[in-house]
Amino acid sequence: SLFVFLDALPLTPNGKLDRKALPSPEVARSEQHDDFVAPRTDIEKQLAQVWVEVLKVERVGVHDNFFELGGDSILSIQIISKAGQTGLRLTPKQIFTNPTVAELALECAPTNGAETQAAAEDLSGTFALSPIQNWFFEQDFIAPNHWNMAMLLEIDQRLQPEQLRQMIAALLAQHDALRLRFHKNDAGWQQHYAALDAEIPFASEDLSAFDENAQQQKISEAAQAAQRSLDLHDGPLLRVLHFALGKNQPDRLLFVIYHLAVDAVSWRILLEDLQTACEQIARGEAIRLPAKTTSFKNWLAHLQAFANSEALEKQHDFWMSTAKPQPLPVDRQGENIAASRRTVEVALSAEKTRALLQEVPKAYKTQINDILLTAFAQTIAQWTGRQSVLLALEGHGREELPGAEKIDLSRTVGWFTTMFPIHLQLAASDNPGEILKSTKEQLRQIPHRGIGYGLLRYLGDDATVADKLTAQPWPQVSFNYLGHFGGQTDEQAGLRVPDAPTGDGNDAAGKGHSLLEVTGRVADGVLKMEWAYSENLHQRETIGKLAQAFMSALSALIEHCLSPEAGGFTPSDFPLANLNSAQLDKLLKKKMAKAG
Repeated sequence: SLFVFLDALPLTPNGKLDRKALPSPEVARSEQHDDFVAPRTDIEKQLAQVWVEVLKVERVGVHDNFFELGGDSILSIQIISKAGQTGLRLTPKQIFTNPTVAELALECAPTNGAETQAAAEDLSGTFALSPIQNWFFEQDFIAPNHWNMAMLLEIDQRLQPEQLRQMIAALLAQHDALRLRFHKNDAGWQQHYAALDAEIPFASEDLSAFDENAQQQKISEAAQAAQRSLDLHDGPLLRVLHFALGKNQPDRLLFVIYHLAVDAVSWRILLEDLQTACEQIARGEAIRLPAKTTSFKNWLAHLQAFANSEALEKQHDFWMSTAKPQPLPVDRQGENIAASRRTVEVALSAEKTRALLQEVPKAYKTQINDILLTAFAQTIAQWTGRQSVLLALEGHGREELPGAEKIDLSRTVGWFTTMFPIHLQLAASDNPGEILKSTKEQLRQIPHRGIGYGLLRYLGDDATVADKLTAQPWPQVSFNYLGHFGGQTDEQAGLRVPDAPTGDGNDAAGKGHSLLEVTGRVADGVLKMEWAYSENLHQRETIGKLAQAFMSALSALIEHCLSPEAGGFTPSDFPLANLNSAQLDKLLKKKMAKAG
């Protein structure tokens, strides 16, 4: 096919499409740059090396597309972080609008003292909660101190307990959110940073004298105890346990962190710092971690300002129009509590995962969530017999907001997650491409990637809007894509994240907030989808069939996007043109007819 790829469509002075100014069809940019072009300038070489490290690819040419190499919004944060460590400042918007090294090299700028700015921030005093933290306390959990995230690491390097203690102390000093404390007063829940404590929440245990079964049992018992040991009022919010298993096995390092202080992106930052510290200790050097970025407290101040801005006021109608959820089919009546939570995990093959990440985006200029949510909506719609799905969608929340362009969250630990309802309507078509394009456009209509919902509900001054959003029934199904997470982290550092039990992250009596929670991640080059449900409500066979139906729908979309007939644009590809889908299709057909 012959198309013209434009950064924007030409417009008349009145803002309408200037059809006469459209150039004649030519070979598409992707076809022009099929041949590898190596980085040429110092900045291009720096950026290409960052992409190689983050995207885990052998090489990156200056015209390779970030999203077609498997990049996503979460990986873009890692790109920003590593680029900052080389002296280059990037923003998420720059990566999304300039997705090649050649384009991005023209946009990035020197860091200009960002380290000094972050180090000078005032971290004293109490401050209000983020939207997701407000949501947490709104749940009124039976055991609020037991709501954690945990990770068990394998570490090849033989480190002494005192060296590990120094590493944990460095993490606590570097990442202020790990020292958060929470208290309730007349104004509601507040938070503040505790001072660095001489007592580090770390313990080491030598299990080398026990056999493998006994070792696993003792680790399991210690993990369960650690999960129940955190305290949101007095601390700690972090506990680390070290297990030495003997000469023939790597040591284990268990991290348990209160969820109010971390999210999935935070774990990536902490793992990167652990790798850095391990390498520095191995070289006999003092631990020196990369520069701090904008504090969680400072970010919340910007959120508060944006929550009452004119720009957010324009989102009222969008969030007020969310449809009411229809009850999901259930197999039995029961209570949705943590003790009844079970999971079904399915995985895509490595070959299909590679195609999903690197080949599929080229067909319709999509991102990974467009594909996954299309397959997910098709699966749930088939199950319920309806042509639409109301779901709770989660995002990383580290969005670039108006007025906060100098904010850098690429190395900031905290709970930034956004969670918002979205109503996806399946296109009335048998064509997979049309269904996919429809989903893509609906997702592009979500303002600021959904961060506005929580701001209006929890931080805005308009009580009427907040009350109406609170009164809306919450979706019974949730979806969250975590990106590349788990598996091997770094061969040289000898640090791995195996699939291993870490104890119960929530109190057994705690209530679930969704009947069905679906979480996706890429680990060891394979897409894995975890379907969490309550056995008090659903049989394992029911959820297993749903999980397999999703994989079938996803495989069909992948197959379609790789077929010769796949391909096309949607209005969001031309944001300045102000075209709807019908107008764009008509225009493209006319240009194709003239070209023929």
